[in-house]
Amino acid sequence: MIDVEGSIVIDRPIGEVFDFVADQTNAPRWQNGLEQVRRVTDGPPGVGTKHVVVRKFLGRRLELINEYAHFEPNAEITFTGASGPSRFEVSYRTEETAEGTRLSCHMRMEQKGLFALADRVVAASLRRDFAANLRNLKALLETRAE
Repeated sequence: MIDVEGSIVIDRPIGEVFDFVADQTNAPRWQNGLEQVRRVTDGPPGVGTKHVVVRKFLGRRLELINEYAHFEPNAEITFTGASGPSRFEVSYRTEETAEGTRLSCHMRMEQKGLFALADRVVAASLRRDFAANLRNLKALLETRAE
């Protein structure tokens, strides 16, 4: 089982941070290795919203579908998905702070079979990606506001 988390404070209002992250079509702008995100359900984001995601990870091109399982505006988004022998759940939580908005991310992934042998390598790569992606998001949102 892989369990990775990270957080960062972004000097922007909670609604702006939440809305930007909730619209996963924005994710290729701040997540390394993410090539494409396409919403496949109609309407605004909410429980049941599905996306097709194409990403490169550890030299492999992965295509998967994720679905919002929890959606609480300005508070939390949780989505789940699967790719081959891997199942995952990702949560983004926002909270107001004196400095802006704290965005906390948490990912839990379970890999089956031989893929589970690579858990340590995958977890280390995900930790690096989480930190870099959060810095990218902070820079993007704070620069966009200027």
